[in-house]
Amino acid sequence: MLRKFFQLDELGTTVKQEIIGGATTFVTMAYIIIVNPKILEAAGMPFGASMVATILSAFFGTLLMGVYAKRPFAIAPYMGENAFVAYTVVNVLHYSWQTALGAIFIGGVLFTIITLLNIRSWLANAIPESLKIAFASGIGLFLTFIGLNETGIVKIGVPGAPVHVGNLQDPSVLLGIFAFLLIGILMIKKVNGAILIGILIAAFLGFIFKITEFPKELVSLPPDISPLFLQLDIFGALSWGFFAVILVVFVMDFVDTMGTLLGLGYKAKMLDENGNLPEIEKPMLSDALATIIGAVCGTTTTGTYIESAAGIEAGGKSGLTAVVTAILFLCALFFAPLFSAIPAYAYGAALIVVGLLMISPVAHLKFDDLAETIPVFITMTLMSFTYNLGIGMTAGFVIYPLTFFVAGRIKEVKPGMWVLCALSVLFYVFYPY
Repeated sequence: MLRKFFQLDELGTTVKQEIIGGATTFVTMAYIIIVNPKILEAAGMPFGASMVATILSAFFGTLLMGVYAKRPFAIAPYMGENAFVAYTVVNVLHYSWQTALGAIFIGGVLFTIITLLNIRSWLANAIPESLKIAFASGIGLFLTFIGLNETGIVKIGVPGAPVHVGNLQDPSVLLGIFAFLLIGILMIKKVNGAILIGILIAAFLGFIFKITEFPKELVSLPPDISPLFLQLDIFGALSWGFFAVILVVFVMDFVDTMGTLLGLGYKAKMLDENGNLPEIEKPMLSDALATIIGAVCGTTTTGTYIESAAGIEAGGKSGLTAVVTAILFLCALFFAPLFSAIPAYAYGAALIVVGLLMISPVAHLKFDDLAETIPVFITMTLMSFTYNLGIGMTAGFVIYPLTFFVAGRIKEVKPGMWVLCALSVLFYVFYPY
């Protein structure tokens, strides 16, 4: 029954392969269970309730992605958007987190409406193949940067030298390097589940050698969600002064989700002969509805996670991969201490490997065509070096029509690209730097 519903035979995959893919995706993004509530704690949102809201929104969105959209993509609260709410909207602009949740709810409703009207898919289909390649490769660079930082191989530096090499004598850094090499060797040997095996072995060795403390308890009851549930202030978010915040939240999620879907779809070879993701409105609707549910539960904007690339590289091809990830998120309600104990050097090493695999589409670029490669280069580098996917993607939307105008090829720019360009310009104008 599972094989027929998820079309496993048509996709050339197996239930075992999908389970490995789903588990790999979950393990590489399980950090969000702890990190998202920690960030939102800075906005005054209680950690326990925030953790439950994070898990429930991820479970709902990812399950919908698997069963309805039938794609191997996971959904969870976005990194970047959570920091924007906590540190900018609440701590700098001095709005309440309740009002911020109201803005996120409004954004989710708007996403749902324009998705049902096929406006989002129309805009997505207007994006040229070169920018889709940039999204996929930029995600690869971004994941690599995250992985290098999480393993400790690269550390934050000082003004004039923003990053520098980490302490290569630190046992956790050495274990991260070992995990990277182990995953690479297993993949060279074509071992199924190489990424997941590498993560688990690295974590196990960390526990054995006491580099990482094993959790004191494995099972716990979920905290009370009532301090955050239905606490959003929709009417407060509708004030004119809050317009800039709603616009930034809207554009960041709009661009992040669209770019991530196209980037992952390109790498997973899911795009059709025209370079479009078939039925893209289904995964888009999944993330829009998850954003609404997330705001109701008490967390920030949700969307498709770039860590889904790890599950895809591990063999996940169908919606069953997402369903497995969703079930593991639900289990995390009771096993949060265990899942959150997975050390950064273990999943960080996996992200470096996935980053390597994700940058391969650059081979399809026409490097002698500067009208295409300039916006691609800007997109890829800013996605990583600003530590914000949305910044890089919106920059590409602005630069692409400009370079084609200068090259005298303005007719090659589709109408939808001009809409994306205008939205991106507004994003930069109103962004509260």
